[in-house]
Amino acid sequence: MSKVLYYLVTPIVWIVVALAIAVFAKNPTRKKRSLVIALGLVLFFTNPFLSNEAMLLWEQPPTPMAQVGQYDAAIILSGISDQEKLPHDRMYITRGADRVLHPLQLYRMGKVRSFVITGGSGSLVQTYSSEAAEIKQLLQNAGVPAHLILTEEKSRNTYENAQFTAQLLQQQPQLKKLLLVTSAFHMKRSVGCFKQAGIDADPFATDFYTSRRRFTPDNFMPYEGALYHWQRLLREILGYVVYDVMGYL
Repeated sequence: MSKVLYYLVTPIVWIVVALAIAVFAKNPTRKKRSLVIALGLVLFFTNPFLSNEAMLLWEQPPTPMAQVGQYDAAIILSGISDQEKLPHDRMYITRGADRVLHPLQLYRMGKVRSFVITGGSGSLVQTYSSEAAEIKQLLQNAGVPAHLILTEEKSRNTYENAQFTAQLLQQQPQLKKLLLVTSAFHMKRSVGCFKQAGIDADPFATDFYTSRRRFTPDNFMPYEGALYHWQRLLREILGYVVYDVMGYL
């Protein structure tokens, strides 16, 4: 549901609709008003300062490494690779490598003892491998022993991540103190889903879209990346609302 509704709340769709009305409207007043609206939307959603401020309000803030305690396992949510790209002899990380690199750093620091990776295949056409399996191989390549990496390879969304991970953890009673690792903008929904599934895990946000607040002139100039950030944010907020309505949180 959230994936379908997403296109209705995408800023670029609003801009295109406003421009279409301006082109096809016969009433001069409506044509002019639509052009003004389209221009206003473009200026608003391409402003990097405004997109950064909005993301700062939504993202889970970073936790200093020194303040992280001891954990039996870090639960890593997948969703960071392109499984359609050929050849299928490696992992193609699109964005979100911090979801793996930061808990790996905690493992090297002795703060995380093992890993639980959750995520099935992101392929829309054919299943080549699960993302969990790919991340496991990545951690093994970094020197983590295979017996310290558990995988859940059936889930296709955040709700299923939590539900299937809960089933996996029921077979691992020794894993009591858990760290939940995902992108900062995705943490609110993830925490809600895992709590609903009965998993009490401390959040550890990674993959930040925000930057330090700056008031320099370049931070107010139109930037296409700001439009992308707004689309990510609005999609996540919509997903959170849909999950709440569905009782997933």
